[in-house]
Amino acid sequence: MTIVDDARPAEAQAASQVRARVHVPLKTPLGQWLKADVFSFRGLADDGEHLAIGLGDYANSAEPLVRVHSECLTGDVLGSARCDCGPQLQEALCEIEAAGGVLLYLRQEGRGIGLYNKIDTYVLQDKGLDTYEANEHLDLKADSRDYQVAADMLTALGITRIRLLTNNPEKVAQLRRCGIEVVERVSTGVFVTPYNRHYLETKARKTNHAIDVPQHAG
Repeated sequence: MTIVDDARPAEAQAASQVRARVHVPLKTPLGQWLKADVFSFRGLADDGEHLAIGLGDYANSAEPLVRVHSECLTGDVLGSARCDCGPQLQEALCEIEAAGGVLLYLRQEGRGIGLYNKIDTYVLQDKGLDTYEANEHLDLKADSRDYQVAADMLTALGITRIRLLTNNPEKVAQLRRCGIEVVERVSTGVFVTPYNRHYLETKARKTNHAIDVPQHAG
């Protein structure tokens, strides 16, 4: 056995150990049937069961459109009107399929605090706290998400240059720090309702999301 002294930074060594574990085709009924390639991974630093979903002609795109979507069971699955996660996910699937790209579905429920804690914050939000204040009231970070795992997944798929579908400047900054070249930030839609207006306005005000919330919900 030969032992090689790897002088690269620990982060780079860890990323190089990430591999696509399984690649399977999937069809999703979204307006029409969309063909998707779903990748699972081994070697991710946080051991999370994160997924990459290739859509359209992603394999031949020099700058694939990428969405890093944090899991939101209440919005994605149950259609909760407290947030805009469900509509953003549906939009991303359609936009990425048309452009060719990848959706990264990260298991970072509640900005990284977990499902049960997120449900607890709902109680506090109903008492007047915003989403960030509610997290902090429970002695949790306002946003504890780390996008290194997203960068590692992209690198494992041979993708290092992307167009990023997001309104969140922190995603752009973190991915760039992790070695992903974000050549363009593509805005998502603004899916405002009477129930999530304060949520969207808070994201724009507190974390500089590129959201222009209209005065009246559509």
